[in-house]
Amino acid sequence: MAKITAAEVNKLRKTTGAGMMDCKNALVEAEGDFDKAIEILRKKGQKVAAKRADRASTEGAAIAKVNDNNTVGVAIVLGCETDFVGKNDSFVKLANDFADIALNFADKDAFLAADFGGITVAEKLIEQTGVIGEKLEITAFEKIEAPFVGSYIHAGNKIATLVGLSSDAEGAATVAKDVAMQAAAMNPIALNEDAVDASVIEKEIEIAKDQLRAEGKPEAMLDNIAKGKLRRFFKDNTLVNQAFIKDSKKSVDQYVKESLGKDVNVTDFKRVALG
Repeated sequence: MAKITAAEVNKLRKTTGAGMMDCKNALVEAEGDFDKAIEILRKKGQKVAAKRADRASTEGAAIAKVNDNNTVGVAIVLGCETDFVGKNDSFVKLANDFADIALNFADKDAFLAADFGGITVAEKLIEQTGVIGEKLEITAFEKIEAPFVGSYIHAGNKIATLVGLSSDAEGAATVAKDVAMQAAAMNPIALNEDAVDASVIEKEIEIAKDQLRAEGKPEAMLDNIAKGKLRRFFKDNTLVNQAFIKDSKKSVDQYVKESLGKDVNVTDFKRVALG
């Protein structure tokens, strides 16, 4: 049997993130062959992943990253099974490492096929499933591009948001972060009225009419009153129309324009969360 040194075990541990005993056992099984030991650990990960495929990965870490030019942002969720793992420093670091890579890819499939230290992101997820012993997966992937992109991560990595602005005017970083915090806290369903799905609007109108009928309102009045209720729905549920959380006397759109100029708009937002 090949003699396994502590240095070799430590090297394998740093490469894979696996535990000391797992690394030693893999090296013993591989008779000291480093690459074969890595493959043994990856196969272990595949077996664990197969056993836990039906588990729910509702915990984890939500991460938002923006490129150096503040023109591209990505938000991902690295999901796991338990809050204990999700709060682990090495797990959060892994999520951040994934987010750094995700910045360079347009969609989740391309990201999962990207290189991560000689293997793909998808393979790294399987490998770490074997290391950690829980199902790991990318449960959310969102990306935006704009003249200025800002981000926000809520305490504990539970929620991450991105906001795009139509200008990189002075003060854009502060405004984008404020609006990203708004999106995290208030969870709007869309950017503005035009972005709300037609089926949602129809449903809200029908709900409003049913409520009005129950109140005994005349049928002839229902359309006009329902439209008023719909305007309230937009105010409560679309980002730019919501009351700004730091100053409820103005809307988010008003805050942006007063801060950066009347021609500046919020162009997009994305919100990812655990669960």
